[in-house]
Amino acid sequence: MLWRDLLVWGRCAGSRPFFFSAPLRCPRFLMPEDPKRPRREGQAMSSKIGTHNGTFHCDEALACYLLRTLEAYRDADIVRTRDPQILGQCDVVVDVGGEYDPSRHRYDHHQRSFCETMQSLFPEKPWVTKLSSAGLVYAHFGSQILATLLGTELDDPIISVLYDKMYENFVEEIDAIDNGISQYEGEQRYSITTNLSARVGHLNPRWNEPDQDTEVGFKKAMELAGKEFASRLDFYHRSWLPARALVEEAIRVRFQVDESGEVIILAQGGCPWKEHLFQLEKELSLEKQVKYVLYPDQSANWRVQCVPTGPNTFQNRLSLPEDWRGLRADDLKSISGIPGCIFVHASGFIGGNETQEGALEMARKALRT
Repeated sequence: MLWRDLLVWGRCAGSRPFFFSAPLRCPRFLMPEDPKRPRREGQAMSSKIGTHNGTFHCDEALACYLLRTLEAYRDADIVRTRDPQILGQCDVVVDVGGEYDPSRHRYDHHQRSFCETMQSLFPEKPWVTKLSSAGLVYAHFGSQILATLLGTELDDPIISVLYDKMYENFVEEIDAIDNGISQYEGEQRYSITTNLSARVGHLNPRWNEPDQDTEVGFKKAMELAGKEFASRLDFYHRSWLPARALVEEAIRVRFQVDESGEVIILAQGGCPWKEHLFQLEKELSLEKQVKYVLYPDQSANWRVQCVPTGPNTFQNRLSLPEDWRGLRADDLKSISGIPGCIFVHASGFIGGNETQEGALEMARKALRT
């Protein structure tokens, strides 16, 4: 069965989580009905995206790239200026102009009155980081952008899942950096100088270069930001989302594996499961937490791995038995009474068996210990 044939976890705006197999209808407020404003008779059909000139930043570079993925703005000219009259002739303006008015496609965030976040625009969303021009464009056009880049329909169930994932793991960082929002409180332990925003910034002319023309650099910045956005979307679409579907299916059939519901089996080895398991347990409100995950390794043997108590800890919900730890092969078989045992790590977080049945028996016996 292909992963897209599996049930995908979705959420409609303002609704409670649910499973669905029919296509999900994305909220209409995420897709402007007509990205182009009406034109006067005789006006040229070439659209224009306005942003400020001079030193550029990652947020407007990404915003311009995202807009140009859409059919309405695919051939749009990028007009870099601060002249209000010239900006007034643009179809859409980002990061300049002192206005946030989506009905007129004005997406600046620098005015004192601006305080919009994803949550303020869409109350069901959890993110409270102040939006930059990139976040504003993504908020209003994001579903349409993703569907265009993936070559799928707007109501494809994957769009709502990827919309949230791409904001949380790509766009929000750019919003925060551009708005000067600290990642943490307290003393800084180390510096990060290679993030996307920093690399875009380095494309500006150096302060002491004779030529301070930013046009060439801005084009490179758009290309850089766009390439990374597209690459990250491709990863979430082709790797992260299939892994989620695999874990979700394993959770769905967990009681067929063991009556406790605390053991799941992943049919494919190498599948990144921890993030998905923690998230799905919350979303599905599981009565019992999963304790062990079974999967094949590269040698066609089977592993039984303990589920940690959280995403950033080595503490397990239930480690493998103390008297198994650090033992291998015959010694482990003798102590456990389970055929085919290969090893148990000294810390008790993972073990191996020659067969799926043997690994499952190790998990079952560990649950009863």
